[in-house]
Amino acid sequence: MTNGPGEVSELLERARLGEEGAAAQLLEAVHGELRRLARRYMRQERPDHTLQPTALVHEAYLRLFPGQEIEWKDHSELLRCAARAMRQILVDHARRRNCAKRGGDFKRVPLESGAAVVSDQQPSILLALDESLTKLEGLDPRQAEIVELLYFTGLTQTEAAKALEVSPRTVNREWRLARAWLREEVGEGLTA
Repeated sequence: MTNGPGEVSELLERARLGEEGAAAQLLEAVHGELRRLARRYMRQERPDHTLQPTALVHEAYLRLFPGQEIEWKDHSELLRCAARAMRQILVDHARRRNCAKRGGDFKRVPLESGAAVVSDQQPSILLALDESLTKLEGLDPRQAEIVELLYFTGLTQTEAAKALEVSPRTVNREWRLARAWLREEVGEGLTA
């Protein structure tokens, strides 16, 4: 079932108002998009990764809908939160894996639009990037959000601009600044 952003936003509003069954309809409406997002994340992981896209979607769902009130204002915000939840799940998985392995060298990772190629075989890179992104979020939330949308979610700069309600030039400028800051923060672990 393919639902447009307007329909999802309407379901969000109905769920926010507590309409019975609206949350279930909302999940059904965005399930396909969440699966596509999860498959995108998992394509970048090693083939024998213990998490599968379906498990990633379910884990993200549990984080997004913990039985509390729905707070997202629209379709774009829901997808941004889903992408963030999936990233955090993979970071948590990498932390557990890193604790088990203790070690590993940093390797170069291309920091390009839509190039989330951090592998579970290199959990230290994902952890360093996540830590730096958290710092960036404290300094400039919009830049951090742009990194998430372009790098982790795989949106184009035009799509990110629409989601953030800013111009594509603003996204381009903020993306360049964020990449430079992240390269400085993480060091040689990232390339642009």
